[in-house]
Amino acid sequence: MKKILFKSTLILFFLAYYSVLTAQEQKLRYLTLEETINLAREQSPDALIARHRFLSSYWEYRSYQAQFMPKLSLSATLPTINKSVSSYTLPDGTETFIRRQYTSYSGELALSKIVGVTGGSIYIRSRLQNIQNSLDTTGNGSWLSNPVTIGFNQPIFTYNPYLWSRRIDPLKFLEAGRRYVEEMEQVAINATTYFFNLLTAQGQLQIAEINLANYDTLYRIAKGRYNMGTIAENELLQLELNLLKSKSETDNARLEVENAMFRLKSFLRIKSSEQILLVPPAEMRMAEVNATEALQLARENRSSSLGFERRLLEARRDVDQARHQGRFEANLSLEYGLSRDASSLPDVYQNPNDMQQLSLSLYVPILDWGQARGRIKMAESNRELVKTSVEQELIDFDQEVYLAVMQYNMQKNQLYIAAKSDTVAAKSYLVAKARYMIGKISITDLNIAQTEKDQARMNYLTALQKYWLNWFNLRRLTHFDFIENKLISPDLNKIVN
Repeated sequence: MKKILFKSTLILFFLAYYSVLTAQEQKLRYLTLEETINLAREQSPDALIARHRFLSSYWEYRSYQAQFMPKLSLSATLPTINKSVSSYTLPDGTETFIRRQYTSYSGELALSKIVGVTGGSIYIRSRLQNIQNSLDTTGNGSWLSNPVTIGFNQPIFTYNPYLWSRRIDPLKFLEAGRRYVEEMEQVAINATTYFFNLLTAQGQLQIAEINLANYDTLYRIAKGRYNMGTIAENELLQLELNLLKSKSETDNARLEVENAMFRLKSFLRIKSSEQILLVPPAEMRMAEVNATEALQLARENRSSSLGFERRLLEARRDVDQARHQGRFEANLSLEYGLSRDASSLPDVYQNPNDMQQLSLSLYVPILDWGQARGRIKMAESNRELVKTSVEQELIDFDQEVYLAVMQYNMQKNQLYIAAKSDTVAAKSYLVAKARYMIGKISITDLNIAQTEKDQARMNYLTALQKYWLNWFNLRRLTHFDFIENKLISPDLNKIVN
């Protein structure tokens, strides 16, 4: 652990060196990995998409809850004007035409509620109607009132969508909340990728600039030695070639830094033109993760677990719908209320009469040439397909979690090895450079030492990137922070408020 902290401090030293070189040209903004991830979670496009996707699920769930609440409605017709000629049956049975001219008004206030368990509906309503005939000289017209009407409508032997909605929609909302956690961890993974892409590019630029300075010094010394006849011309040419290569690599590294910086700023939606200088993670808190514990946490917390259950329920729902659709159906309707007609508005509410209505309607398919049976078989086949798919995905799910744990635990050792190798390679290059300066080794040996030093530095940055990617991937899979030893549970209420 101390070695890793030492390497982080060493990289910070080189970053400080780089900042001294560039601070005179442009204003710098320093960003740590933690700050980068926080910015990404606040304002990156991926984070905004995740928030709006969760909000969509939230309002869908609110709509599901609202459909079972009582609904109060007011409807009115103000007015209906009718002026026409229509047929009329006389008392002796003959038909004649009469001229009709009237104005009608109506209003209704209704309170209704769905009964989710049975799929029926119950309602209470009050209705008032008035007809004004043009030939009526009194001007009162005719009034009809239904002060109170209570009714119940119940489908029988039919598909009940509300019963299945009560089972599926809460699962969908819980799944959306868990998916939001995973998407935010994926934002952290993406931010880490952009962060280390720029950090690696800046590290490569630092290496190129240091190598350029070293080869410039060595070339100047070599020219003096060549003039004194202590080295051969081919060695001088080799150093000149190395110097030219270093200049080219420095230019390419600067371009790569600009490209990586543009991608990071675009992802973080940073619009300023200031240069970004990244600070590598200096504190490396590591945890030993148990695969069995991680797998249990993933099964309990991951959205896929609820998704498996939801998909199986939806497949069963489709089978139930197919079994009831186009089969024997019945509908029972009951209604009781009060009614009164009168020629004036005050009288229409005096001594109302009872009103009852009962109806039972039936639908019996006799011959459909196997259409209903075909729908049932298709739904049952799809249910088995979903079941098989879920079983296979459960196996892949467990394997994914197990591999993520193995990769994280292994990467800790790989990071230590990479840090140690970087330290050894850097010291080896310093020794090789000193020995070359006194003529103990050839330029070929110095080139080898320099290549190994550069490769070890980049390997360390790559190992550091893989460690953090594996860490956030493990958090995404388990919804658990193994360092803080707590579940990852953001306040979803802040999103909807």
